[in-house]
Parts: sequence; C-alpha cells; structure tokens
Amino acid sequence: MSWLKRNWKPRVLEAEILLSYKTIREAKAIAKAVAPDNVKVPKGLVIKTERQGRRVLTKVKCGKLLTFIATIDDLISSVSVAERSVSAVRRQ
Repeated sequence: MSWLKRNWKPRVLEAEILLSYKTIREAKAIAKAVAPDNVKVPKGLVIKTERQGRRVLTKVKCGKLLTFIATIDDLISSVSVAERSVSAVRRQ
C-alpha cells in the first residue's frame, strides 16, 4: 500500500457565496427564487441560502469535487435568471 493511500483523507469542500443588492425587496426575491435548490439534494451535499438584510448568503458543503462545482454553477445560473427577472419587472 502506498503512502498516499494510507494517509489520504477525504475532504469536505466548502464555499460561501455572498451577494449584495440595492434593496431588501430585491434580496428577498433572489433568496426566494434560489431557495428551492436547498430542498432536494444528493447525499453528501449541503446547501443553505438565507437573506441577511440586503445580502443573500449561500453556503455549500460537499465531499465530491464534480458535485461541488456543478452545484455552484447551478446556483450562479439560478441567481442570474432571478436577477434578470427582477430587473425586467422593475423596468415595467
């Protein structure tokens, strides 16, 4: 058995993504839009989104690199769509 196999320990990858908005109303809309992503997740993945005043904080924890990257990519895509929707409603 190699030294690497004997000494390698799985790691948990963690990220905190903090987004700031001009208004509480906008932050509420974004947090609400991405909150469904928190409900049904694969085993070993933890994702939590919460609004803190005019900011939206999402914490992601995962033991698998590809799942971690895909989750953050999905989150950023969801936030982008939500921001465009809020912007479109604001212009009306």
